[in-house]
Amino acid sequence: MGGGSMRTICGVAASKGIAIGKLCIRQNPAEMKNMPPAADANIEIQRLYAARTAAERKINKLYRQALHKFGAEDSLIFKSHIMLLEDHEFFDHIQSHILHDHMTAESAVYMTAQHFYQFFSEMEDEYMRARDTDIRDVARHLLRYLNPDYAEQLNGMREKGIVAVEELLPSEAVTFNRRKVLAFLSKSGSRYSHAAILLRNAGIPYVVGLEDSYQSLVQAETVVVDGFTGDVVLNPDTMALREYGEKQYEYFLHLHALHELRGCPSVTRDGYRIDIHANIGHVEDVQQVLDNDADGIGLLRTEFLYLGNNMDCSEEGQFQAYKKVLEKMQGKRVVIRTLDVSEEPEISQWRYGDRVNPAMGFRAIRFSLRRPDLFLTQLRAILRASVYGKAAVLFPVVTSEEEVIKAKALLQQARASLEAEGVPVADKIEIGIMIETPAAVILSDRLASMVDFFSIGTNDLTQYILATDRMNDSIASLYNPRHPAVLRMIDMTVANAKKHGIWTSICGESAADAELLRFYLAMGVEELSVAPSAVLELRRIVRQTTLGKHKDRIIQKYCNG
Repeated sequence: MGGGSMRTICGVAASKGIAIGKLCIRQNPAEMKNMPPAADANIEIQRLYAARTAAERKINKLYRQALHKFGAEDSLIFKSHIMLLEDHEFFDHIQSHILHDHMTAESAVYMTAQHFYQFFSEMEDEYMRARDTDIRDVARHLLRYLNPDYAEQLNGMREKGIVAVEELLPSEAVTFNRRKVLAFLSKSGSRYSHAAILLRNAGIPYVVGLEDSYQSLVQAETVVVDGFTGDVVLNPDTMALREYGEKQYEYFLHLHALHELRGCPSVTRDGYRIDIHANIGHVEDVQQVLDNDADGIGLLRTEFLYLGNNMDCSEEGQFQAYKKVLEKMQGKRVVIRTLDVSEEPEISQWRYGDRVNPAMGFRAIRFSLRRPDLFLTQLRAILRASVYGKAAVLFPVVTSEEEVIKAKALLQQARASLEAEGVPVADKIEIGIMIETPAAVILSDRLASMVDFFSIGTNDLTQYILATDRMNDSIASLYNPRHPAVLRMIDMTVANAKKHGIWTSICGESAADAELLRFYLAMGVEELSVAPSAVLELRRIVRQTTLGKHKDRIIQKYCNG
């Protein structure tokens, strides 16, 4: 890597921000060529098992970290990695290389990973093809414990800088050193990739999809990353450094100006109001909600109570957590989503079994209804805490009226038991469901009569409508929250909600999409629920917007593509 003349290459802007710094290109791991045969197969098998135990422990830690930072939906990828680590075919293939081909454990892992990577990458099924990245990530964890020379690493940076990788893995987007890494560049990927979403939530600039231009990075020592346009400037000259330094400062001033909007309502210039709430995944995140002056909490993920070293999913533990959040919010609405995990929490060590896609399996309300003991414990805790603020309860991944009936019956059972014990409970607690499957959209006219509000989970809804896994880089361009089919589904849901006099919240990535704001305003959506860091920027855009009188035309324009 060396200096050269200034030039600009272009990728896809995946996470906002401007970064200027030294470039660090992550080298591909050493190739395994002419590795000597193993001296003792039994010792290599023992090393392999020890590495698997260590890797599983590490991936579980990553899962808890991601769950804490980003919530259940964006942490599911790590459960898929554990499934792969426990896959009999994958592991037997490694052992076979050791026993029959006299390979060392690291050679066997490397060869098996290459085999399965090729196998999955050539599959016609899009979901299965996406698992080639999972193979690489899991193999890296195993190799780290067997022989670090063969594992791709992001650590070891001596100074702050910008990291370039051919492919950014989800585990790397969770574990990178925030004190050293200013931004990321990648040869492949898309703005809807899992790593991109994680970095957006973390506020780290990221440009993806450099493709053939990626090779040009070897000519650069210093680079500028423009996370707004996707431009990457190699070896910027004095004028370019000044220009982007000014952009950095302007962005800093912009963020400072947003704080001046604290206390201001989110109302358009012609008087249309929309509340902007925040999504959080831990009690500690409430301070971010308050700092960004959100109108309430549109989604409190509760998985943190069930996972982690200090978990306390007892009724008392949950009650204290919910109580603390409600008290801190001082009367602003807090929507508490019931447990959304795709297996029983670690307290009982349940496994996925042979399920391939945990996002479409035994999770959320399905799991809660199958485990009424755990569900009642959570519902009792929510009801007990309800007297300390304005609580609402939200049931995730609903697909039928029967699920709502059963969930409400258990909620009523929890209330009755508390009242019989003389425990105070709020007179009125709003009940809502997440609309995140096509089934729920189609049934929304009937579901609306059963609840007080809808929360439209646009991330999952987009995936299910378009049959597109947003974690699959090979089809990432098809994942489009602005797709007319997705917007028509949202329009149908909001219209049915209004017919029954209930309010609607938009939750997920597209809730913070400025391009869709007029669409949501025109439909009369009452609430947007976004990351705390997005609240004030969205309020600024709302206050600069003039909706006009022809709302039907606006809706038709978006729905017709």
